[in-house]
Amino acid sequence: QVQLVESGGGSVQAGGSLRLSCAASEYTYGSNCMGWFRQAPGKEREGVAAIDTFGGGTYYADSVKGRFTISRDNAKNTVYLHMNSLKPEDTAMYYCAARKNRWVDCSLSPANFGYWGQGTQVTVSS
Repeated sequence: QVQLVESGGGSVQAGGSLRLSCAASEYTYGSNCMGWFRQAPGKEREGVAAIDTFGGGTYYADSVKGRFTISRDNAKNTVYLHMNSLKPEDTAMYYCAARKNRWVDCSLSPANFGYWGQGTQVTVSS
């Protein structure tokens, strides 16, 4: 069963922090690659961070390096996105995703992910 459930979005002032959570089903988590993506109105969906849930390797967009951290809890089939020093330009709908096919790279390319959550809104005010 494919299941991805995001939580933790909300509104925060610039400079603040939020933690997003993504709880996955056993089947979905078994793809060994989970990622966070975001999409602002009128813009394309972009990769924010990804993690190899088996080996622990992480990947970040340049725009969030040093501010966001992706982590996982394999016992809970859950991936987190810790967001610090938030900026108004971080405002977007954030989506959790899982790789569908293990032969594609674990990266920030949305095309490499076949399973998507419903999204959680993050709004950062100045």
